[in-house]
Amino acid sequence: MKMTSETHSTHISQQFNQELEEIRSNLLAMGGLVEKQVTDAIYALIEGDSTIAAKVRQNDKAINQMQLTIDEECTRILARRQPAASDLRLILAVIRATGDLERIGDEASKIARHAMHLVEEGESPRGYIEARHIGNQVRKMVQDALNAFARFDTQLAVQVVHEDKTVDLEYRSATRALVTFMMEDPRSISRVLNIMWVLRALERIGDHSNNIAEYVIYLVKGMDVRHSSPEAIEESLRDNLLADHLKNSKEDS
Repeated sequence: MKMTSETHSTHISQQFNQELEEIRSNLLAMGGLVEKQVTDAIYALIEGDSTIAAKVRQNDKAINQMQLTIDEECTRILARRQPAASDLRLILAVIRATGDLERIGDEASKIARHAMHLVEEGESPRGYIEARHIGNQVRKMVQDALNAFARFDTQLAVQVVHEDKTVDLEYRSATRALVTFMMEDPRSISRVLNIMWVLRALERIGDHSNNIAEYVIYLVKGMDVRHSSPEAIEESLRDNLLADHLKNSKEDS
């Protein structure tokens, strides 16, 4: 059974509908806070704002608590309702996605910590342009992954998977350039290393956004596409669409 925004409207128990909608809404609320954490961490780095950086680190506790709350809600539903098919996929996808959102929050906190170090030690001579560029990319990936989850949008999810490959390439390129710079100017090593750790955290945020996008495809299509290339995922989705079309044609005839 495929997932759509109307999938859960036919449950006999209205309470069950509300429970499922609540965990999805709580996931998206957690996602909104995580997205803001990423935005604020990047701002703190670029602007050298230690006050914002400290706030990001403090808010990480709230994200951790949200994950625990959602996990408890999911566990309660699994125990009481024993869901099957698309309902079970929704609960599993929510549990997995909250784990990745919590890790994105951790990476945002790391960025904020390194931003504070740079304020104390003095700005890095290199790397801010790359951090701003990759930061904007992964911030949009987080946003798109959450929107895909909210809309059950597999096409948007595939876009996130494609974007992750681009971020990986740009991260490796930026890292090589910064290593070369440190070799030429050893005095910059400490400060440039802070930027390199920031870039690593941003790359990891992209990876976790990619994971959430893959959960959307699992949720909607029932297909486990983890460890698959973007091209393989698109081919699987086309095959799935064709199979659905043939099935519908037989039912109509």
